[in-house]
Amino acid sequence: MKLYNTLTMKKEEFVPLEPGKVRMYACGPTVYNYIHVGNARPIIMFDVLRRYFEYRGYGVTFVQNFTDIDDKIINRAAEEGISSSEVAEKYIAEYFTDARGLGVREATIHPRATENIPEIIAIIEKLIANGKAYVSGGDVYYRTDAFPDYGKLSHQPRDALLAGARVDVSEIKENPMDFALWKQAKPGEPVWDSPWGGGRPGWHIECSAMSGKYLGETLDIHAGGQDLTFPHHENEIAQSEGANGVQFVRYWVHNGFISIDNKKMSKSLGNFFTVREAAEVYGYENIRMFMLMSHYRSPLNYSGDILIQAKNALERIKNARENLVFAAENGADVEGAAIDTESYRARFIAAMDDDFNTADAVAVIFELVREANSALSGENPSKKLAAELLGVFDELVNVLGLIYGEKSADPDAEKIEALIAERREVRAAKNWARADGIRDELKAMGVVVEDTPQGAKWKRI
Repeated sequence: MKLYNTLTMKKEEFVPLEPGKVRMYACGPTVYNYIHVGNARPIIMFDVLRRYFEYRGYGVTFVQNFTDIDDKIINRAAEEGISSSEVAEKYIAEYFTDARGLGVREATIHPRATENIPEIIAIIEKLIANGKAYVSGGDVYYRTDAFPDYGKLSHQPRDALLAGARVDVSEIKENPMDFALWKQAKPGEPVWDSPWGGGRPGWHIECSAMSGKYLGETLDIHAGGQDLTFPHHENEIAQSEGANGVQFVRYWVHNGFISIDNKKMSKSLGNFFTVREAAEVYGYENIRMFMLMSHYRSPLNYSGDILIQAKNALERIKNARENLVFAAENGADVEGAAIDTESYRARFIAAMDDDFNTADAVAVIFELVREANSALSGENPSKKLAAELLGVFDELVNVLGLIYGEKSADPDAEKIEALIAERREVRAAKNWARADGIRDELKAMGVVVEDTPQGAKWKRI
């Protein structure tokens, strides 16, 4: 498998530190609001990357943090008249609601910054001791001049980074590029004790502490959005390598931006849609489909038309699966035409092995859909062939997590099946009035029934 490594700016063969195991960290949300569609892209994409590693037989330890103390959280707490911890708890719960809706599995570990204050302090103490950090005015800053490799992830000279950064110019800093590791508490803010007085951690140091605690000093993969490359990930490298003296991350994997009218979607610009808002209109599953239809490093432009295209595409996949399930249960006991299902599996793997190309992997699934529709086009399709196609179909679709809102999970599924069974009986007894009444009842529930040579099938309208 090859991954594009932001550090080297090229695709590289993935070789884990420990054979058969992957240590993977992804930056999670700062929990002061609902996640927006731009946030959803890394959440979905790196969920699929994890699934694919597991599909290929790797044991994956996947860590995704929550930043639960930050200026934005403190400001939201003041706005809502509640504590910072209450704001964090509220939006962590809302995150999991959206993540489940998007079909995203929970990480192996979801650490919180506030649960790792001792580890954060320990790293800062190491950095001070080896001259890479200094105390000034109750704050602690990282001394960027003491880390010669600063800028190696961004591939920019220091003067260019300075020009492009939102730098806090302060008399208490030695260099405008220096960044806060520990912030002295302001009145009314949450506070933790430290050797430098009461305060709270800076944003960047939190991820260095949490990734190191749960994954070790060197990670296989660190993932996140392209916007985190600088300063956040650049600063993580400086902190972790400055403290430990070993390579921090072997493969840096960044997804591209999502834009609206060709401007990056972000809360700070105010041009964003929350996942919750988008899901109410288009459905969670279709947001996931929208993300996976493009390569993770390609820019994406969000629009209602594109979400509808994704919905229609996913509907084709769902319909094909329903037809396969139905034929596997109700088809004829004949052999059917020979189909090379292994070729679909091989092409799917080739696509995913080539820098995690979900767009090409989805294309392989659509080829399989066409093959399945053709194989089931007759009046009495082969039960055996349908089962064979269904096996590889589910295998590949499950890697991408594309279908998870199955009919079996429909809260009315049992009632719907009972009505369809009754309709079958009354039709056999030629009680057409009752049969039509059942069809109308199902329609009122948002269910349409299709009569086929193999029996009746249903789906939500």
